[in-house]
Amino acid sequence: MRTHHRRPAALALATTAALTLAACGGSGFDEPADSGGSDAASGPVELSVLIGSSGPAETDAVTAAAAAWSTESGNTAEVAAAQDLSQQLSQGFAAGSPPDVFYVSSDIVASYAANGSLEPYGDQLSNVDDFYPNLVDAFTVDDQFYCAPKDFSNLALIINNASWTAAGLTDADIPTTWDELADVSAQLTTGDQVGLATSTEYQRLGAFMAQAGGGLVTDGEATANSEQNAEALAYVQSGLEAGSWSFAADLDAGWAGEAFGTGKAAMTIEGNWILGALAGDYPDVDYTVAALPEGPDGPATLTFTNCWGIAAASENKDAAIDLVEFLTSAEQQLEFSSAFGVMPSVQSAADQWRTDNPDDVAFLDQADNAVAVPNNEGVSDVIADLNAQLEGLRGGDVNGILESTQTNLEAVLDAG
Repeated sequence: MRTHHRRPAALALATTAALTLAACGGSGFDEPADSGGSDAASGPVELSVLIGSSGPAETDAVTAAAAAWSTESGNTAEVAAAQDLSQQLSQGFAAGSPPDVFYVSSDIVASYAANGSLEPYGDQLSNVDDFYPNLVDAFTVDDQFYCAPKDFSNLALIINNASWTAAGLTDADIPTTWDELADVSAQLTTGDQVGLATSTEYQRLGAFMAQAGGGLVTDGEATANSEQNAEALAYVQSGLEAGSWSFAADLDAGWAGEAFGTGKAAMTIEGNWILGALAGDYPDVDYTVAALPEGPDGPATLTFTNCWGIAAASENKDAAIDLVEFLTSAEQQLEFSSAFGVMPSVQSAADQWRTDNPDDVAFLDQADNAVAVPNNEGVSDVIADLNAQLEGLRGGDVNGILESTQTNLEAVLDAG
């Protein structure tokens, strides 16, 4: 099994910090997009940009990109890293002085759209057709594409090469189905190490729901209590009760990546943010990245993304859209990828990303089968409650968990 290349220290620092939280479009400098803003004819403008940074590497990379755009455009973009992005945005909106450009996660875009805080500029971008369709869907509310996905991460299966070899397994044994994942998990389990560690949250276990053909929301309707979701959670529960799977908390680990890095688990399911954490905290661990096994309904993974939001109250919308086009170009996104480990949100950067990251292509190869966390208004609170219930999945009532979530989802969806 191939030894995984280690990552630069800057990437490791950025990704480790992130874990404590949870193209080619032209830059358009000469012909800014027509968003109805008045700044294009008023001379140079100053943009404020607020980001929820994973650490110094990300902050430095975004600041450098904003400076490059400023030099080329004649405008100015000042980047600030938020201490608490949600709180600072809420305060800015309430005061009528939000930043011009800011990060927005897919699970709260509907809330910002509903209260009129976001400018729906997505369809004005010259590179609109270059974004992955599922990422566009993640930031589409009521058929309006609100904001450009800035990058994304997908879940994959991370395998400890030494443990794999010690169990007598080869590349041919990398699991491609649920049954095979259960089998290798059992073979990898020893007195000192569990086969697979994961987390008690929909943001990981939801991948199995998608692989079974389920999900929390389908076509705007609550579907938490579906047979497919029950099958998925029962499968996870069987691994836990067999002793070949474990939740990270039960291994005295802060997250599943820590359980994997410290050798308490031979496999884990995490996104590409784990790469920097392993390089920084566990550089001697050799590992392989593989696509998640297919479920009864086929292949699926979960995707996580933020967009570049533009404030509806901004007086500099034209310049803000121009900046976003610059930041989401293939060239700039590849620079961000090199700096802090994310994957470009534009399809035109895919081939170069694969060339630059040959050991990690399984993350990107799942892009077409990646499902975003539901973005309906109020659903994030329901997911938080579901996550609390999933802590008791081992020996718990699967149908009870899903029925409770169904009731909560119906309430927020009906209210919306």
